[in-house]
Amino acid sequence: MNSFSFNYVIIRIKMCLRFSTLCLIFFTLNLQAQHSATLKILSRAVSKDMPHLHGSVYTDNNTLNLRSGNFISTDNGESWENSPMTPDFSLELPFGFRRDLMVSILDNRRHRMIAFLNALDLENLNPGIREPPVAQKSYYLRYRVSDDEGKTWKFDKPIIQQGDFTAKNPFPGVSIGKNAIYIGDRGSRPIITRNGKILLPAQTTISGSDGELFNPGNGHTYTDAVVLIGSWVKDNSIAWEMSAHITGDPKRSTRGMIEPTLMELDNGHLVMVMRGSNEQKGSKNYTLPGYKWLSVSKNEGRHWSKPEPLRFEDGKELYSPSSMSTLFKHSNGRCFWIGNMTKENNEGNLPRWPLVCIELDTKNLRLKESTLLVLDTWQEEDKLKGRLDISHFSVTEDRKTKEMIITYPRSYHAYKLQEWITMHIKVD
Repeated sequence: MNSFSFNYVIIRIKMCLRFSTLCLIFFTLNLQAQHSATLKILSRAVSKDMPHLHGSVYTDNNTLNLRSGNFISTDNGESWENSPMTPDFSLELPFGFRRDLMVSILDNRRHRMIAFLNALDLENLNPGIREPPVAQKSYYLRYRVSDDEGKTWKFDKPIIQQGDFTAKNPFPGVSIGKNAIYIGDRGSRPIITRNGKILLPAQTTISGSDGELFNPGNGHTYTDAVVLIGSWVKDNSIAWEMSAHITGDPKRSTRGMIEPTLMELDNGHLVMVMRGSNEQKGSKNYTLPGYKWLSVSKNEGRHWSKPEPLRFEDGKELYSPSSMSTLFKHSNGRCFWIGNMTKENNEGNLPRWPLVCIELDTKNLRLKESTLLVLDTWQEEDKLKGRLDISHFSVTEDRKTKEMIITYPRSYHAYKLQEWITMHIKVD
């Protein structure tokens, strides 16, 4: 073998070794994406239609019975039966009025289910418009209560603060027709505190001095986060009061504080994480960092600390697009944040991938990077399907297996197409 051939063989061997090393690195990274220190994906099912597990709630303390909108299951979600909420409170509504079921909860102590709805009382409003701009002035909230495991519902009432308030002026600073109060997404899950309070995270638009909606950040919308605090009273009703506003700095988040998600810690303190934004109307300049924002209450949700960026344990902030997220407390006591996280700064709402789950340290309220689990992200085969969005998910815990179940649409081409994912996650 001449020197040229020998050198060529050596070069080829080195190239193969480098390629093998790269393959090993890729395999290791891919493995890390599927496992974390405390989490493991057990299964992932794809369906054309929304699974009924999406937004489902157990209807009592002991059985495996579930309700999801107008469907019920008696076998822990294995099969479902169409069983519309009775009575049908929407039956006599004028055309254009809306009652959109957003989130539900079971109060284990009181053996009552509560359903919360975004409502619009606008005649002839086109039902085909998903997010009509007029809703930012007209949304208000309603609730329903069932004391027979969701078989029947006692009433459908507007949520109005106790005292000198009305349906048109349900809370301080809220005047329906001028500004609105509503639930932004399924991540704004209600909770029942250890003291028996019902806490509903919501958001409210703000009426400016000129009578128009206040928008100091020049974002798509501008809202404050609030918490509605409920206490049971007679006749299965709930007396409500609104917390102090959790306000953002428009110089740091152009849309204020959006879509709050709540969790109660073992010491009784409450943690809230909110969506923000770095996008301004008419601009493609994303100089602001896109964050999720964290706030804490030490007095049962009535007052909250100034929002600050959600951080990792080493102090660095995480980049996250303007999208919903969820705080979730597992029955084993561990607390998790689920949402979109990006390596580099995002551009407003985008990209809404990857979707991740990561443990929140309940002492320092920072994310444990070693527990990061990538649930789903952009793949090469997504290239032909148009823009990918992974959001609008629902999270629950399987009462039987203790697995975390996450359901979500994988949306393509600016939400024109979608497929649904049901994912089971083991929590160690």
